[in-house]
Amino acid sequence: MSKTRLSVNINKIATIRNARGGNIPDLVKAARDIESFGADGITVHPRPDERHIRYQDVRDLRPVINTEFNIEGYPSKDFIELVSKVKPDQVTLVPDPPDVLTSNTGWDTLKNEGFLNAVIEVLKDRGMRVSIFLNPDIKMVEGAKNCGTDRIELYTEPYVKDFASDRETAIMPYKLAAEKCQDLGLGVNAGHDLNLENLEYFSNEIPNLLEVSIGHALISDALYYGLENAVNMYKAKLGT
Repeated sequence: MSKTRLSVNINKIATIRNARGGNIPDLVKAARDIESFGADGITVHPRPDERHIRYQDVRDLRPVINTEFNIEGYPSKDFIELVSKVKPDQVTLVPDPPDVLTSNTGWDTLKNEGFLNAVIEVLKDRGMRVSIFLNPDIKMVEGAKNCGTDRIELYTEPYVKDFASDRETAIMPYKLAAEKCQDLGLGVNAGHDLNLENLEYFSNEIPNLLEVSIGHALISDALYYGLENAVNMYKAKLGT
């Protein structure tokens, strides 16, 4: 079984830069350094208010990223136009309204089947792999298959919240969802609040986990351990 890939979300680096204006820290340099430290990909999540990653950042990053480029976001007209021009390796669709602080739930793939199917068809026709953000719910996984997506990204905050008290119970819905993905031929990614304490158990328990996207925890750990060390510590938790 292939090892799980680590994609580093660099939104928090952009947040620090934006707090003072200017270009410190340099987002493009940070992305290139993170790749050189061993990350398997770079993730960004531009939002309409550009409070961290800006649309121009996405355009600036595309020529310099040599691993996998994953762009997350709600599929608004502007977002679809952006990714259609940039053509990342993967687009991860999230159901966030514009005013949320961070992603907090997955798609209802039954209610949104028609909408998602149309968006996914456009993105795939333009050469991009598509993943959609999902809660670990079998019905939502089945709905995702009907939407035409290539992969799903499991929303892991509920797992993280319950991990310390009962890790076996916390992981069970995710294992069942991943097994259903295997049956349906869908790839499995995961992300949201995974960290050095809970990542190894998650990656060991989820069958055929292709990729995790980690930003807030990894960048926070980099304040203590340094960016290169942080990347390698997370890679080690994935057995790579």
